[in-house]
Amino acid sequence: MGLEDFSDFSADDEDGSDGDNSGRNSSDGSEGTSETLEEEPESTASSFQRYAMEPVGDDAGLGTISVSQGLRVAEDGDETTLRAFITTGNRESVRIGTYLLVPYPDDERLFCRITALEYAQEFQSDDATEIHARRQMRRDEFEERDYKFTATLEPVAVLFEDESDSSKGADGSSDEGPELKRRMTDRVPKPGAVVREATDATDIKTGLNIPEEGVFLGHLSVGGEKIRTAAEPPTVDYRIADDYADGDPLVFRHTLVAGGTGSGKTHASKNVLRQYLAEDRRYPMDDGRRVAPALVQFDPQDEYAQMHDDNPEMDDAFRRRLDREGVDYGGYDDTVALIPTEAGVEYGGGTHRAEQLRFTIPFSIVDEYDMPWLVAGASLNDNQYGALTHLLSRFFRQTGGAGTYREFCTFLDDPALKEELDETGRVHEATFDAVKRRVHGVPSGVFDGDAAPITDLDHELVRPGGLSVVPTYHLSSSRAKELVVLAVSTMLVDDKLSNSPNSERIKRTPMILGMDEAHNFLSEADNVQARKVVQKFTEAAKQGRKERLGLFLITQDPQDVAEPVFKQVNTKVVLNLGDEDAIQSVNIPANLQQKVPYMEKGQMVVYSPDNSDPVELIGLSTCLTRHGD
Repeated sequence: MGLEDFSDFSADDEDGSDGDNSGRNSSDGSEGTSETLEEEPESTASSFQRYAMEPVGDDAGLGTISVSQGLRVAEDGDETTLRAFITTGNRESVRIGTYLLVPYPDDERLFCRITALEYAQEFQSDDATEIHARRQMRRDEFEERDYKFTATLEPVAVLFEDESDSSKGADGSSDEGPELKRRMTDRVPKPGAVVREATDATDIKTGLNIPEEGVFLGHLSVGGEKIRTAAEPPTVDYRIADDYADGDPLVFRHTLVAGGTGSGKTHASKNVLRQYLAEDRRYPMDDGRRVAPALVQFDPQDEYAQMHDDNPEMDDAFRRRLDREGVDYGGYDDTVALIPTEAGVEYGGGTHRAEQLRFTIPFSIVDEYDMPWLVAGASLNDNQYGALTHLLSRFFRQTGGAGTYREFCTFLDDPALKEELDETGRVHEATFDAVKRRVHGVPSGVFDGDAAPITDLDHELVRPGGLSVVPTYHLSSSRAKELVVLAVSTMLVDDKLSNSPNSERIKRTPMILGMDEAHNFLSEADNVQARKVVQKFTEAAKQGRKERLGLFLITQDPQDVAEPVFKQVNTKVVLNLGDEDAIQSVNIPANLQQKVPYMEKGQMVVYSPDNSDPVELIGLSTCLTRHGD
């Protein structure tokens, strides 16, 4: 008998009167064969009516726990067997990734997610036949009741109410009721337990271990659609822990935002950074002070100084929604664009109204902050780098640490110096020439320009509660941009980590160091400069928690960020990436990796092990500050 025949019983069969024989007899009562049924015209076959089904609205959930293929919960997830039968009317509403709740008899609940969906035959039949195929082709629609539909579930946590953590009033009664908590999955649900979709924000946040308070990143989603609840607002907000209640704020354990061109990574980054500039955000220092963080953002495209201005596309309804959700928005008045100067180059600055302050990189910073690699670039080998270090040391001793770049070039042009070093065996003449060529190849217009030295502007660069943006798009070459970013960022990192800093302002202020196109500055190349830079920022990342220094790295090529730095990043925000190497490099769980190439603009996955379980989010469609032309 074909599957078609079993799907056409009448509702009268439910009383059991002829249920055992109704599949064996034809409509006139004579015994038939499968051949007879197959030859019957469609009108005869349709005389068999379907099982009566309760309206889906009367169902208490999506389905029930099934034991048809076993029911097992194990410490090893690969040994877990947990499936749910999904009733016909609910099948269109479930998606892979949907969060579910399964009750236990004692009011505890299993929080789980769908990891696979499967159709299986309801009855033993051969559906690979000519007759079956032709019948299916004549149908107007697919008949769901002909098949079982099962969902494979992954246990996430057991939710339970902890009476011991209830807030007690003066009379000993509970003010807020028991606190909802979670623990690892340590029990199996009962066969036939009703499976419901998780639609309560508290259940979902507890199940995924998402903090109630913290820095807003976006709204929880599944398959690109926001999770909806019965609350107001109906969305589930995702936040990053930002206090010391459960450890260090995650901002000081570093963040990576990775996304390809057009993925919305700058939009998303602005929205996150705007939250760190909230008026009430403060971090405790070792001396007992609570200080607002300073945000220093390196900007290769002249986009972040726009955070000074309101977004004209934001309407009142959107503002009210942000107010309800506790999301900070609007242009940030305390924004200063610190403009690096280069001889013969002008900065436009027409995309924002932030205050502009010009600065130059003094050549003396090479000695003051011990960064000879700033001059070396990427061309010198270890032997040549040693020679450069010796020459710089000798030069700054002669000038009292105040020499300029042009004076150093003149110093190297002295033939007597070259001859002396060669004769004494200190620096071979060929090595000397290689160093000299490299020094003369440095973009000379970047050093010692007609502006205040950045070393004198520490109070303007680092302001508690202030946003300082360093744009570099106007500089003439990638080498000039690299020189500015590495000089300023190294100065900040050195003073943050030093026990005897040149700037007490930098040392004593919590700081977030934002670096867009981070792959251009923190790559793991086989040259002296790259090794020195990576070593410096790896140390900064390791000491960030102690020194209140957070790295906020933004990149479209995460695979090019040096591994020692990358390993220190706790929070990864990944938007659309099309390159397989880039996707593999972010080192997120496999189920999230599969989503990355298909995500639309603004969709993201967040992997922050010390904050929550891995999740999928949708960012805000409107930027919280001005963004774009």
